[in-house]
Amino acid sequence: MQPYPTSDHYDGSKFFNPADPEGNSLWDGLKLLFAFDFENWPDVVENNTVGNDSVDHAQAVTVQGKPSKDEVAVTFVNHASLLIQTQHINLLTDPVWSDRVSPFGWIGPRRHRKAGIAFVDLPKIDVVVISHNHYDHMDLETLKRLNDRFHPLFFVPLGNKKLLEDSGMAHVVELDWWQSYQVTSDLKLSLTPAAHFSGRGLFDRGRSLWGSYHISFNGHSLYFGGDTAYSSHFKAIQERFGPPDIALLPIGAYEPRWFMKRVHMDPTEAVQAHLDLGAKQSIGMHFGTFQLTNEGIDQPVKDLNVALQEKKIAAKEFSVLPEGRATMFKVGQGYSAGR
Repeated sequence: MQPYPTSDHYDGSKFFNPADPEGNSLWDGLKLLFAFDFENWPDVVENNTVGNDSVDHAQAVTVQGKPSKDEVAVTFVNHASLLIQTQHINLLTDPVWSDRVSPFGWIGPRRHRKAGIAFVDLPKIDVVVISHNHYDHMDLETLKRLNDRFHPLFFVPLGNKKLLEDSGMAHVVELDWWQSYQVTSDLKLSLTPAAHFSGRGLFDRGRSLWGSYHISFNGHSLYFGGDTAYSSHFKAIQERFGPPDIALLPIGAYEPRWFMKRVHMDPTEAVQAHLDLGAKQSIGMHFGTFQLTNEGIDQPVKDLNVALQEKKIAAKEFSVLPEGRATMFKVGQGYSAGR
């Protein structure tokens, strides 16, 4: 890895979380192997069966034509993969269409539900944002397919560009936290902090950066939380950029808490992140597709509903969307029944 200037999250050799520079230790990781007590997930789950009361699924709309300047269409593919459609740009977050998220095709976490959009049905993809290099977020096989078909512009945190270029992607932009890139006159991307870690093998932990994204378009904004624990970075993002119109926040892969608390939010913390950001609308993600941790397949949605009730937040303010159906949002006004 090439050296980068030292900063509050890079010591000249490795990246780290400023509020938790040590993170989970190797010993913690070994203990975790004996702490896994996975709930039984169904082998196969049909899409469009998971939701809270946030969206009337009968009113969720398939986008016909392009959104207007003051609209954005969000399609939950599943896990952390979402299709974002603005007036002029189609953008994918952490796209994963592979059957397993693993360095091996024959072992590792596998899909329990199909991607909400078949790969062949994707519209032209202009931009792909990748939050970090874990296999369930940086799926090189999917990225190669996107590159071959669409030649999009890929965004990655520091230390990840070479891996994509070595895999055949020519148009890759690498960003540090708080760095921005003007994609078009009406679209700007900024890499923002996240409380997580990186590594694709045993010996590369912290060798590349991780992050979230603030996406500005047509005078509006969307925040993609990537993969993260709860920390003060949500308030810092709000202070710098103001409240986003829409926040995409992870709500799954959070048990056992003694380990996961440092890398993944639970639904209660996701609700607090929603409040810290001041988001007008939040959408839950990172659940119900790959069994990564102990909780049941539908537990994140149940826990989210409880957390919303405890905070007296209307469920429609923090949505869980059905997979594969584009839902139109009037930007600044939250969920819209359609056009």
